[in-house]
Amino acid sequence: MQILEMAQRTLERYALCNNCLGRQFALVGYGVDNGQRGEAIKLTLTMKAHQLSLLGERAGVSLLRKIAENGAFDMASEILRKLRKRVGKRRVCHLCEGRFELTQELVDHSVEELQNYEYNTFLVGIELPTRIEEREDEFKAEFEVKHGENMRNEFSRTIGKKLSEMTRKTTEYARPEVVVLINPFTKQVVLQVNPLYIMGKYKKLIRGIPQSKWHCRECRGRGCPQCNWTGKMYPESVEEIIAGPTLRRTYGEGTAFHAAGREDIDARMLGRGRPFVIEVKKPRKRFMNLRSLARTINKQAGGKVKVLGLRVTNRDMVRKLKKAETAEKIYKAIVGFNRNIGDEELGALEKVFSNTVIRQQTPLRVLHRRADRIRERYIYKTKIERLRPNCVEMRIHCQGGLYIKELITGDEGRTNPNVTKVIAAKAAPLELDVLNVIAGEP
Repeated sequence: MQILEMAQRTLERYALCNNCLGRQFALVGYGVDNGQRGEAIKLTLTMKAHQLSLLGERAGVSLLRKIAENGAFDMASEILRKLRKRVGKRRVCHLCEGRFELTQELVDHSVEELQNYEYNTFLVGIELPTRIEEREDEFKAEFEVKHGENMRNEFSRTIGKKLSEMTRKTTEYARPEVVVLINPFTKQVVLQVNPLYIMGKYKKLIRGIPQSKWHCRECRGRGCPQCNWTGKMYPESVEEIIAGPTLRRTYGEGTAFHAAGREDIDARMLGRGRPFVIEVKKPRKRFMNLRSLARTINKQAGGKVKVLGLRVTNRDMVRKLKKAETAEKIYKAIVGFNRNIGDEELGALEKVFSNTVIRQQTPLRVLHRRADRIRERYIYKTKIERLRPNCVEMRIHCQGGLYIKELITGDEGRTNPNVTKVIAAKAAPLELDVLNVIAGEP
């Protein structure tokens, strides 16, 4: 079916605005939008109808009337008046119900919503009522539309282009900083502000604070006498120390903290620090001096925590951090024994715990949150230094995921081999520090 023939058939049956008519032939032609394409088709049909009417053919007047009423085309209405023919009432577009006339209003509303946020990239998403999408599908099937575009795409492209011109921001399909969700039929504009991801490393310089916020076991965060109405097991955490200044700087609505593993509450994180990503939800400000933010965090931390190397990253880095939980680590453990230990025994310990595989069943202390299974972890090297006759310092270079405290105590036989069993003396971890997390730099 030829373009003009098909266009005439559609207008004879349904009211169509320029956009909805032109959209049925969107893939035909180049350099014009659907509104211009639809107007050009109506102009050509009007000229054809006028020619027929001048030749005295009634079909010409009939077609002019359809174009004037169903196409809302001014030229057709004017020709009918000059021919002293009745001009009927214009009908609302069958497909979009006149919503393409609201495009600029929707753009202005979107600009108003966006002005409260910092961003460089955006994407427009369109929500359409089911009845509208079904109606368009039925229309395309009826007229066997083969070179058309759907309404959702046209709204998205048209509004996106205008938004880009007005805001001087860039449309980004893969990872937009803001998604503008628009429903042209309800005029609702909702912003989906995507998170800001800031990566760095942290050092935990004191013992006694957890990595992340722990809810009170009694009230589960609601507040009770047990937790002094704070809802927390501990007054602060590494996460909260970093998140507080970050939220105030970004005006975000919340954070999530992601790290390459975690150290125990009573262990320090030293060396070059542990890689982390703080995810800021719905940030109003994205662009800031991260060195200044790091200085603020470190100053307010008061020597408890130190962050370094802050930089903006993306969601992929969170997945990489989770994989890095099993990265190599170097620990320093101060181990006390219930008797004096000889030099030969220390030499034997170094030998047993170098280039060896440890079979470790989930420790009793974490069974409430970890599956009970046996894991194998590799120790590359152990170096032991005597501090006192019954006390040593162990430096253990191992595969991530190895529980060091249980490696020392044996955890009632759940870790093998273990220091207590090898030395035939009760061993206890007195202090534990993480000296290094050896993860590939992103």
